[in-house]
Amino acid sequence: MKAILMTAPGTPDVLRLREVAIPEITHHNDILVQLKAAGVNPIDTKLRSRGTYHPDSLPTILGCDGAGIVEAIGRDVSRFKVGDEVYFCNGGIGGHPGNYAEYAVVNEHFAAAKPDSISFAEAAAAPLVLITAWESLFNACELEEEDSVLIHAGAGGVGHVAIQLAKAAGGFVCTTVSNTDKAAFVSDLGADKVIQYRDEDFVKAIHSWTGGEGVDLALDSVGGETLNRTFEAVRFYGDIVTLLQPDTSIRWHIPRLRNQRLAFELMLTPMQHGLFEMQKHHGRILTECAELFDAKKLKIHVSHTLPLANAAEAHRLIEKGETTGKVVLIMD
Repeated sequence: MKAILMTAPGTPDVLRLREVAIPEITHHNDILVQLKAAGVNPIDTKLRSRGTYHPDSLPTILGCDGAGIVEAIGRDVSRFKVGDEVYFCNGGIGGHPGNYAEYAVVNEHFAAAKPDSISFAEAAAAPLVLITAWESLFNACELEEEDSVLIHAGAGGVGHVAIQLAKAAGGFVCTTVSNTDKAAFVSDLGADKVIQYRDEDFVKAIHSWTGGEGVDLALDSVGGETLNRTFEAVRFYGDIVTLLQPDTSIRWHIPRLRNQRLAFELMLTPMQHGLFEMQKHHGRILTECAELFDAKKLKIHVSHTLPLANAAEAHRLIEKGETTGKVVLIMD
């Protein structure tokens, strides 16, 4: 099969199209998927440039997100049959091979039936950002109906699905974006309050929007000074979840004095550490999100689709930081 191999840490040029063996089913609950598309995420570019979680396993295949058709099943598989369409987040961090390839093997419990209403490209764009947003809003923060939510970078991959999940749960959503085009995009997704942070102080805007109290919870995907300011935008006893590792500039005395709860979200943790039950939980999240897709309560925005051979160009697009939504690789 054709696959994109990461040969060493470095620039996008270390991603090379090669012929490799089709992976084999080795466990009784595995399924072999003929991939139709693979999502490209910022984590892929970071692993490529800095090195993977398993540096001794090079060359390796990147790409956590995949969607395709089940071609073969292990003897104990009960959830899928040959010919079923699936989507999933599995592999691609340096150990288990990822999805920049024509085939992948995945445990049946980590996958979900692809929503009927979306394409393979859209399905492949969805898993990592859906799981990240879902765990942030409902597991880490326990979003409830009528809660007010601040979502930073609302036009990004995680941000644009987080807006929709929060709205589907009955929340009131405020989001930050960088320009007018992105403001229009997130408004169409249902955001109640849109702040263009280059033109308006988001803390003052949120205090005005909430009558001076601050939002009930916030999802941070920016870090640094934005996280520091976010503490001021969240109410006393409110919740903040961050996707990033805080640096030494974080002013921890602010959330302490405000009795705020801070949680971390790294959806790759179960995969990295072999936490089987949590990876099954990810499969259940994708199943629930499939229902939202088919009920027209959720959509995924794909800004660019490229052939598998153009994986390096996909990485360059993401590293420019100007994309809205997701970038996807398409298999021939």
